[in-house]
Amino acid sequence: MSENNQIKYFIYVRKSQEAEDRQVQSIEDQLDKLKEVAKRFDLKIVKTFTEAKSAKLPNNRPIFENMLQRIEKGEAQGILCWEINRLSRNPIDSGKISWLLQEGTIKSIRTYTREYKPEDNVLLFSVESGMANQFIIDLKRNTKRGLESKVKKGWLPCYAPTGYINDIATRTIVNDPERCHLVRKMWDLMLTGNYNPPKIIEIANKDWKFRTRRGKKGGNKPLSNSSIYRIFTNVFYTGIVSYSGLNYPGQHEAMVTLNEFDKVQFLLGKEGKPRAKTHEFSFTGMIKCGECGCYVTAEEKFKHIKSTGDIAKYIYYRCTKKNKNYKCNQPSITLGDMEKQILKEISGFGISTKFREWAVRKVKEANDNEVKARNQEYEMQQKSYVQTQKQLDNLIQMRYRELITDEQFIKEQETLKNELVNIKQRLDQTHKRSLDWIELTQRVFYFAENAKKAFDNGDIQKRKEVLASLGLNFVLKDRKLKLEPIFWLKPILENKEELDNANVRLELAESGLNKGKEEACASVLPIWGR
Repeated sequence: MSENNQIKYFIYVRKSQEAEDRQVQSIEDQLDKLKEVAKRFDLKIVKTFTEAKSAKLPNNRPIFENMLQRIEKGEAQGILCWEINRLSRNPIDSGKISWLLQEGTIKSIRTYTREYKPEDNVLLFSVESGMANQFIIDLKRNTKRGLESKVKKGWLPCYAPTGYINDIATRTIVNDPERCHLVRKMWDLMLTGNYNPPKIIEIANKDWKFRTRRGKKGGNKPLSNSSIYRIFTNVFYTGIVSYSGLNYPGQHEAMVTLNEFDKVQFLLGKEGKPRAKTHEFSFTGMIKCGECGCYVTAEEKFKHIKSTGDIAKYIYYRCTKKNKNYKCNQPSITLGDMEKQILKEISGFGISTKFREWAVRKVKEANDNEVKARNQEYEMQQKSYVQTQKQLDNLIQMRYRELITDEQFIKEQETLKNELVNIKQRLDQTHKRSLDWIELTQRVFYFAENAKKAFDNGDIQKRKEVLASLGLNFVLKDRKLKLEPIFWLKPILENKEELDNANVRLELAESGLNKGKEEACASVLPIWGR
């Protein structure tokens, strides 16, 4: 009697319900092929186990676990399967099988193409099972990359919510022609504030005869409680794709606006799920609390106005109160009050266009004089650099001729090299110096002239830039914003009153005679000069 006739075999066939194994032969096809193997090698089959479960997770297959338990009891000593990856695609289950094989509890594992025995090199089985496990790892990584790529392009990589359908041809999401308008009517009813979700469900199911979309696993059913709340709390309906905690601009057609969505979240109260924030606040991360030193944050609050039925939105700035060792009592401040204070600060640095034009012209004239002095200084530094380099060359020649010792050479060489570096730095600074102060001066004057307009008309990022250019050490205490002006803006602030008075005199003189204009200009030039 052959060894195979003495071994009792369990047939194990598995087909995953997940995408990775949809191309593998069906359970029936596997059974047909394995019966041919059993007949060819005259194998004694005790029982056949079939399972429709994924093997990528351990302890996920009750039938597989039952089979191993029965093998440990001695009911069979061999397994007949299509491939090793039918038995396991994870290292834990692979380890169990490998251990039972090494111990001799399993005396034979037969696949359609080969046989594994206890006396075989364990490396072969480990490689085969490791390849099955690596397949899952690669598949997971590639799938994740594909899903993230689709999300970044603005498409939800899963089943479309109620009111939308998946377009298989284009692999996009489009409006469901049968249900889109009805779902929008549900939003409209909720937005009135006169209907709650249970009432909307009743209207949709009884009056509209609403039925869900039919799918592979069911559908064509009345709207349920969970479905209506999924609709009203899903940010997808605003045109945003939410995936892995992040929000992306969607390419699908939005059904409601963000304001409408926020209003519904407010009306739902505790039963609603607030949407993830998709915007930034203007001045977070810049301002600290004047009492405890923590950063100031911002938050939205909503208020239901009963007279109109509208939802008013307010933005407040407050201390984060993250210092657990101190109880901060600072009150919050509205965005409007915060911006008024910032605009007041900006106005303190304002200058007229005429002063800016005159100042920039004077700066350029000063630069012309600076150029002459700078060129002379540059030439002297250049000569010094050439002379020092020549001294270093002579020093090297002296060492070659052994006129000086190594110790003398090293000491003098280090001194001359350091001198060359210092001269080179001074050359670079001289060349760059005038360009730097001209650019800085122009930026300061243009900022002082246009900061208020830029703040009024700018987006969030621009407003942050304006405030950051205004000063340092922003502190909020007792609803008062304090800051330390940037030092190059201080001269404008200190002479603001005189600058404003000079500007008024010029404006009055504009409508007068040429002599009046000349006198006005003569009187303001000393002020501007300072």
